[in-house]
Amino acid sequence: MATKPSRSSVLPVTLKLKKGGTMHPYVAEFIGTMFLILFGNGVVANVVLPKTNGNNGGWIVIAAGWGIGVFIGAFCASEFSGAHLNPAVTFAMYWADTEFGLLDSGGYIGAQMLGAMAGAVLVYVFYREHFREASDDPDSMLACFSTAPSIRKLPQAFVCEMIGTFALILPIFLMVAPGFSSGPEPVDTDPVLGLGSIGLLPVGLLVFGIGLSLGGTTGYAINPARDLGPRLIHALLPLKGKQGSDWAYAWVPVLGPLTGAALAALVNAFL
Repeated sequence: MATKPSRSSVLPVTLKLKKGGTMHPYVAEFIGTMFLILFGNGVVANVVLPKTNGNNGGWIVIAAGWGIGVFIGAFCASEFSGAHLNPAVTFAMYWADTEFGLLDSGGYIGAQMLGAMAGAVLVYVFYREHFREASDDPDSMLACFSTAPSIRKLPQAFVCEMIGTFALILPIFLMVAPGFSSGPEPVDTDPVLGLGSIGLLPVGLLVFGIGLSLGGTTGYAINPARDLGPRLIHALLPLKGKQGSDWAYAWVPVLGPLTGAALAALVNAFL
Protein backbone atom coordinates (compact mmCIF):
# COMPACT_ATOMS: atom_id res chain seq x y z
CA MET A 1 0.00 0.00 0.00
CA ALA A 2 1.40 3.39 -0.97
CA THR A 3 1.96 6.05 1.67
CA LYS A 4 -0.61 8.81 1.97
CA PRO A 5 0.40 11.69 -0.34
CA SER A 6 0.15 15.39 0.25
CA ARG A 7 -3.24 16.94 -0.55
CA SER A 8 -1.59 19.80 -2.44
CA SER A 9 -0.94 17.83 -5.65
CA VAL A 10 -1.95 19.46 -8.91
CA LEU A 11 -2.58 17.55 -12.11
CA PRO A 12 -0.16 17.80 -15.01
CA VAL A 13 -1.13 20.44 -17.54
CA THR A 14 -1.41 17.87 -20.30
CA LEU A 15 -1.32 14.15 -20.82
CA LYS A 16 -0.11 12.51 -24.01
CA LEU A 17 -2.46 11.30 -26.69
CA LYS A 18 -1.55 8.20 -28.68
CA LYS A 19 -1.15 10.23 -31.85
CA GLY A 20 1.02 12.96 -30.41
CA GLY A 21 -1.65 15.46 -29.39
CA THR A 22 -2.46 16.55 -25.85
CA MET A 23 -5.56 16.68 -23.70
CA HIS A 24 -5.91 18.22 -20.28
CA PRO A 25 -7.54 15.78 -17.83
CA TYR A 26 -10.23 18.35 -17.03
CA VAL A 27 -11.13 18.47 -20.73
CA ALA A 28 -11.34 14.69 -20.72
CA GLU A 29 -13.71 14.79 -17.75
CA PHE A 30 -15.84 17.40 -19.52
CA ILE A 31 -16.06 15.38 -22.74
CA GLY A 32 -16.64 12.06 -21.00
CA THR A 33 -19.41 13.46 -18.80
CA MET A 34 -20.99 15.23 -21.77
CA PHE A 35 -21.28 11.94 -23.66
CA LEU A 36 -22.49 10.17 -20.52
CA ILE A 37 -25.41 12.62 -20.27
CA LEU A 38 -26.05 12.73 -24.01
CA PHE A 39 -26.54 8.96 -24.14
CA GLY A 40 -28.07 8.60 -20.67
CA ASN A 41 -30.60 11.41 -20.71
CA GLY A 42 -30.96 10.80 -24.44
CA VAL A 43 -32.35 7.31 -23.82
CA VAL A 44 -34.73 8.72 -21.21
CA ALA A 45 -36.00 11.27 -23.74
CA ASN A 46 -36.34 8.54 -26.36
CA VAL A 47 -38.52 6.49 -24.01
CA VAL A 48 -40.68 9.11 -22.27
CA LEU A 49 -41.22 11.82 -24.89
CA PRO A 50 -44.13 11.41 -27.33
CA LYS A 51 -43.78 10.47 -31.01
CA THR A 52 -40.28 9.01 -30.77
CA ASN A 53 -39.57 5.56 -32.14
CA GLY A 54 -38.50 4.52 -28.65
CA ASN A 55 -41.59 5.83 -26.86
CA ASN A 56 -42.71 3.52 -24.05
CA GLY A 57 -39.61 1.35 -24.55
CA GLY A 58 -39.55 0.61 -20.84
CA TRP A 59 -37.15 0.60 -17.92
CA ILE A 60 -34.80 -2.03 -19.34
CA VAL A 61 -34.13 0.20 -22.35
CA ILE A 62 -33.34 3.13 -20.04
CA ALA A 63 -31.03 1.05 -17.83
CA ALA A 64 -29.22 -0.35 -20.87
CA GLY A 65 -28.83 3.12 -22.36
CA TRP A 66 -27.29 4.44 -19.16
CA GLY A 67 -24.91 1.50 -18.93
CA ILE A 68 -23.78 2.09 -22.51
CA GLY A 69 -23.51 5.82 -21.83
CA VAL A 70 -21.16 5.17 -18.91
CA PHE A 71 -19.02 2.91 -21.07
CA ILE A 72 -18.82 5.44 -23.91
CA GLY A 73 -18.06 8.38 -21.64
CA ALA A 74 -15.41 6.41 -19.77
CA PHE A 75 -13.96 5.08 -23.03
CA CYS A 76 -13.39 8.66 -24.19
CA ALA A 77 -11.86 9.92 -20.94
CA SER A 78 -10.09 7.01 -19.27
CA GLU A 79 -6.67 7.43 -20.87
CA PHE A 80 -6.39 11.07 -19.90
CA SER A 81 -8.23 11.53 -16.60
CA GLY A 82 -9.10 8.10 -15.22
CA ALA A 83 -12.75 8.68 -16.25
CA HIS A 84 -14.36 9.61 -12.95
CA LEU A 85 -17.30 11.39 -14.68
CA ASN A 86 -18.97 11.61 -11.29
CA PRO A 87 -18.27 13.84 -8.27
CA ALA A 88 -19.04 10.87 -6.01
CA VAL A 89 -16.23 8.88 -7.66
CA THR A 90 -13.90 11.89 -7.38
CA PHE A 91 -14.85 12.33 -3.71
CA ALA A 92 -14.11 8.66 -3.02
CA MET A 93 -10.81 8.85 -4.89
CA TYR A 94 -9.82 11.89 -2.85
CA TRP A 95 -10.21 9.91 0.36
CA ALA A 96 -8.55 6.81 -1.07
CA ASP A 97 -4.83 6.19 -0.93
CA THR A 98 -3.98 7.99 -4.18
CA GLU A 99 -2.04 11.06 -5.29
CA PHE A 100 -5.19 13.08 -5.77
CA GLY A 101 -5.35 16.48 -4.08
CA LEU A 102 -8.06 18.96 -3.19
CA LEU A 103 -7.31 21.17 -6.21
CA ASP A 104 -7.46 18.13 -8.47
CA SER A 105 -10.83 17.16 -7.03
CA GLY A 106 -12.28 20.65 -7.49
CA GLY A 107 -11.12 20.79 -11.10
CA TYR A 108 -12.56 17.37 -11.86
CA ILE A 109 -15.93 18.21 -10.29
CA GLY A 110 -16.15 21.54 -12.10
CA ALA A 111 -15.42 19.84 -15.42
CA GLN A 112 -18.01 17.15 -14.69
CA MET A 113 -20.67 19.73 -13.90
CA LEU A 114 -20.00 21.68 -17.09
CA GLY A 115 -19.93 18.49 -19.13
CA ALA A 116 -23.26 17.36 -17.68
CA MET A 117 -24.81 20.73 -18.52
CA ALA A 118 -23.46 20.57 -22.07
CA GLY A 119 -24.83 17.04 -22.50
CA ALA A 120 -28.25 18.17 -21.29
CA VAL A 121 -28.26 21.01 -23.82
CA LEU A 122 -27.44 18.53 -26.60
CA VAL A 123 -30.33 16.29 -25.53
CA TYR A 124 -32.67 19.27 -25.69
CA VAL A 125 -31.42 20.30 -29.14
CA PHE A 126 -31.73 16.75 -30.45
CA TYR A 127 -35.26 16.17 -29.11
CA ARG A 128 -36.50 19.76 -29.40
CA GLU A 129 -39.57 18.95 -31.52
CA HIS A 130 -40.52 16.11 -29.18
CA PHE A 131 -40.22 18.41 -26.17
CA ARG A 132 -42.74 20.67 -27.90
CA GLU A 133 -45.09 17.70 -28.26
CA ALA A 134 -44.75 17.07 -24.50
CA SER A 135 -45.80 20.58 -23.47
CA ASP A 136 -48.78 19.15 -21.57
CA ASP A 137 -46.59 16.72 -19.61
CA PRO A 138 -44.08 18.70 -17.50
CA ASP A 139 -43.10 15.65 -15.45
CA SER A 140 -41.89 13.80 -18.53
CA MET A 141 -39.93 16.84 -19.64
CA LEU A 142 -38.22 17.11 -16.26
CA ALA A 143 -37.46 13.37 -16.30
CA CYS A 144 -35.32 13.95 -19.40
CA PHE A 145 -33.02 16.13 -17.29
CA SER A 146 -33.10 14.97 -13.67
CA THR A 147 -34.35 12.28 -11.33
CA ALA A 148 -37.36 12.07 -9.02
CA PRO A 149 -38.53 9.57 -6.40
CA SER A 150 -41.31 7.14 -7.25
CA ILE A 151 -42.66 7.56 -3.71
CA ARG A 152 -42.01 11.02 -2.34
CA LYS A 153 -40.41 10.14 0.98
CA LEU A 154 -37.19 12.16 0.87
CA PRO A 155 -35.36 10.43 3.77
CA GLN A 156 -35.98 7.05 2.12
CA ALA A 157 -34.91 8.45 -1.25
CA PHE A 158 -31.69 9.67 0.38
CA VAL A 159 -31.01 6.16 1.70
CA CYS A 160 -31.66 4.68 -1.75
CA GLU A 161 -29.22 7.08 -3.40
CA MET A 162 -26.66 6.41 -0.69
CA ILE A 163 -26.88 2.62 -1.05
CA GLY A 164 -26.97 2.80 -4.85
CA THR A 165 -23.79 4.87 -4.91
CA PHE A 166 -22.15 2.59 -2.35
CA ALA A 167 -22.97 -0.28 -4.72
CA LEU A 168 -21.23 1.65 -7.50
CA ILE A 169 -18.09 2.87 -5.74
CA LEU A 170 -17.07 -0.13 -3.64
CA PRO A 171 -17.19 -2.60 -6.58
CA ILE A 172 -15.11 -0.15 -8.62
CA PHE A 173 -12.49 -0.12 -5.87
CA LEU A 174 -12.58 -3.92 -5.75
CA MET A 175 -12.32 -4.27 -9.52
CA VAL A 176 -9.12 -2.25 -9.71
CA ALA A 177 -6.57 -0.97 -7.24
CA PRO A 178 -6.90 2.81 -6.73
CA GLY A 179 -4.01 4.70 -8.25
CA PHE A 180 -3.13 7.88 -10.05
CA SER A 181 -0.41 8.77 -12.52
CA SER A 182 0.90 12.29 -11.96
CA GLY A 183 3.65 12.07 -14.56
CA PRO A 184 3.54 12.48 -18.34
CA GLU A 185 2.34 8.95 -19.11
CA PRO A 186 -1.32 8.25 -20.01
CA VAL A 187 -3.45 7.56 -16.97
CA ASP A 188 -4.46 4.09 -18.10
CA THR A 189 -0.91 2.87 -17.49
CA ASP A 190 -1.91 2.94 -13.83
CA PRO A 191 -4.84 0.92 -12.45
CA VAL A 192 -7.23 3.81 -11.87
CA LEU A 193 -10.87 3.23 -12.76
CA GLY A 194 -10.33 1.25 -15.91
CA LEU A 195 -7.56 -0.47 -17.80
CA GLY A 196 -8.29 0.38 -21.40
CA SER A 197 -11.63 -0.16 -23.13
CA ILE A 198 -12.05 -3.78 -21.98
CA GLY A 199 -11.43 -2.85 -18.36
CA LEU A 200 -14.18 -0.21 -18.59
CA LEU A 201 -16.83 -2.69 -19.72
CA PRO A 202 -17.45 -4.07 -16.20
CA VAL A 203 -18.18 -0.53 -14.97
CA GLY A 204 -20.80 -0.08 -17.69
CA LEU A 205 -22.32 -3.45 -16.76
CA LEU A 206 -22.25 -2.43 -13.10
CA VAL A 207 -24.30 0.70 -13.85
CA PHE A 208 -26.68 -1.39 -15.98
CA GLY A 209 -27.12 -3.77 -13.05
CA ILE A 210 -27.70 -0.96 -10.58
CA GLY A 211 -30.38 0.43 -12.86
CA LEU A 212 -32.13 -2.93 -13.15
CA SER A 213 -31.90 -3.84 -9.47
CA LEU A 214 -31.85 -0.57 -7.54
CA GLY A 215 -33.06 2.09 -9.96
CA GLY A 216 -36.81 1.90 -9.53
CA THR A 217 -37.13 4.03 -6.41
CA THR A 218 -35.30 7.24 -7.32
CA GLY A 219 -34.12 6.82 -10.91
CA TYR A 220 -30.61 6.07 -9.54
CA ALA A 221 -28.82 9.36 -10.04
CA ILE A 222 -25.78 7.97 -8.11
CA ASN A 223 -23.94 10.97 -9.54
CA PRO A 224 -24.41 14.57 -8.32
CA ALA A 225 -23.31 16.11 -11.65
CA ARG A 226 -25.65 13.84 -13.61
CA ASP A 227 -28.63 15.27 -11.73
CA LEU A 228 -27.69 18.81 -10.71
CA GLY A 229 -26.14 19.93 -14.02
CA PRO A 230 -29.13 18.94 -16.20
CA ARG A 231 -31.56 20.21 -13.56
CA LEU A 232 -29.95 23.64 -13.88
CA ILE A 233 -30.34 23.44 -17.66
CA HIS A 234 -34.01 22.51 -17.28
CA ALA A 235 -34.48 25.60 -15.11
CA LEU A 236 -32.84 27.81 -17.75
CA LEU A 237 -34.33 26.44 -20.97
CA PRO A 238 -37.48 28.03 -22.44
CA LEU A 239 -39.46 24.78 -22.47
CA LYS A 240 -43.10 25.34 -23.31
CA GLY A 241 -45.36 24.05 -20.55
CA LYS A 242 -42.60 23.24 -18.10
CA GLN A 243 -43.15 23.69 -14.41
CA GLY A 244 -40.62 23.94 -11.59
CA SER A 245 -37.34 22.03 -11.53
CA ASP A 246 -38.19 20.39 -8.16
CA TRP A 247 -35.45 22.09 -6.16
CA ALA A 248 -36.96 20.74 -2.95
CA TYR A 249 -35.70 17.30 -4.00
CA ALA A 250 -32.43 18.39 -5.62
CA TRP A 251 -30.33 17.90 -2.48
CA VAL A 252 -31.08 14.16 -2.37
CA PRO A 253 -29.21 13.12 -5.56
CA VAL A 254 -26.28 15.29 -4.45
CA LEU A 255 -25.82 14.45 -0.77
CA GLY A 256 -27.01 10.85 -1.05
CA PRO A 257 -24.30 9.85 -3.58
CA LEU A 258 -21.58 11.76 -1.72
CA THR A 259 -22.50 9.96 1.50
CA GLY A 260 -22.50 6.60 -0.27
CA ALA A 261 -19.12 7.37 -1.78
CA ALA A 262 -17.65 8.25 1.62
CA LEU A 263 -18.98 5.00 3.08
CA ALA A 264 -17.50 3.01 0.18
CA ALA A 265 -14.10 4.65 0.64
CA LEU A 266 -14.25 3.94 4.38
CA VAL A 267 -15.15 0.28 3.89
CA ASN A 268 -12.49 -0.13 1.22
CA ALA A 269 -9.86 1.23 3.60
CA PHE A 270 -10.55 -1.66 5.97
CA LEU A 271 -10.60 -4.41 3.31
